[in-house]
Amino acid sequence: MYKLYTHNDLDGVGCGIVAKLAFGAKVDVRYNSVMGLDTQIERLFEQEKKLADYHLLITDLSINEENTKRVEEFYKSGGKVNFIDHHKTALHFNDYSWGKVQVEYEEGRLTSATSLLYEHFLDNQWIQPSKAVDEFVELIRQYDTWEWDRNDNVKAKQLNDLLFMFSIEEFEEKMTSRLVTNPSGFEFDDFEQKLLHMEEDKIERYVRRKKREIVQTFIDGYCTGVVHAESYHSELGNELGKEYPHLDYIAILNVGGKKISFRTIHDHVDVSAVAGKFGGGGHAKASGCSMGKEAFVFYVQDVYPLDPIRADAFRNRYNLKESPKGSMYENKQGEKFFICPINETEWVIEEKEKPLEDAFESYQNAENYLKRNYGAWLSRDDVYVNYLVDFYLKQKA
Repeated sequence: MYKLYTHNDLDGVGCGIVAKLAFGAKVDVRYNSVMGLDTQIERLFEQEKKLADYHLLITDLSINEENTKRVEEFYKSGGKVNFIDHHKTALHFNDYSWGKVQVEYEEGRLTSATSLLYEHFLDNQWIQPSKAVDEFVELIRQYDTWEWDRNDNVKAKQLNDLLFMFSIEEFEEKMTSRLVTNPSGFEFDDFEQKLLHMEEDKIERYVRRKKREIVQTFIDGYCTGVVHAESYHSELGNELGKEYPHLDYIAILNVGGKKISFRTIHDHVDVSAVAGKFGGGGHAKASGCSMGKEAFVFYVQDVYPLDPIRADAFRNRYNLKESPKGSMYENKQGEKFFICPINETEWVIEEKEKPLEDAFESYQNAENYLKRNYGAWLSRDDVYVNYLVDFYLKQKA
């Protein structure tokens, strides 16, 4: 018999499905939250008298020091155990014979727990490969590593959407059955496609509303966007990151669940390190932590008095970004700024006709500086035109 303890997100559930395909009724799968795994493992060792009869599998989640000692003792006493993960915060488990943590493949592709477990089963001939399973595992890998966004692989995102439309048990049963009965390829059925279309509309409305609520602040030197949301964290983090590229990362708060999700679109920011400061972890671009007292102060208490970010004007005909005549911005203090080109490759920010800083290598860099340091937004056409009229009238006078 096998016991699998894994995460309750798509990658963790993918591990459960792969295990069901390999072992069927011979595997007992337990899905856990980040904070719940250690309690489950502790209970397993305290209550399971015949643990030696089981092959223990732990995937996509890390265990604490006490449970690590328990697993090591179990292994040394002849027990069968495999710990498989892909988070760099778990690399120390490679020091144990039963641990395998691999963040990326030799060619540079990022791994996922599902892909590593599937390959482990293939190497041991515990599972029969098929085109459908290959495709299913790759969809999970691309979603969990955010390659789906770069590759525009919407199907990977839709697979994750489906998980949250069903219970984990129902999703597991549907996917397992489909992979067995349709080995030639993985596709969504007609009902699922209708559900996904409805869900896309719902997500779009939700994200549009949250764009009006995000607040900007600086935390530990990072320009941080903070927003409260209970749903669609991945989609929200991705869209907000693209909408406000001057922000280093997005912190998505679920106060009811006492959790924070961190997302970034930037390669120079590692949000797993941000989460690690509060006892959490995850990937470089997507991670999370529990909302303890310290995190509450940083992301809720200190941020609460701040006003949401003012969005750039989006229906302009004259005051446009990257305009050769200059683009006008303003802030709540009433200050006016222009981002102007000085040659084909450099831009400068002017306030009261004087440069604020040295030249920037791109318009985006100049805008990022302006938004981060002055909280400015692209002005509407009417503000822009009125400013120019006043400016020329003063010039004539």
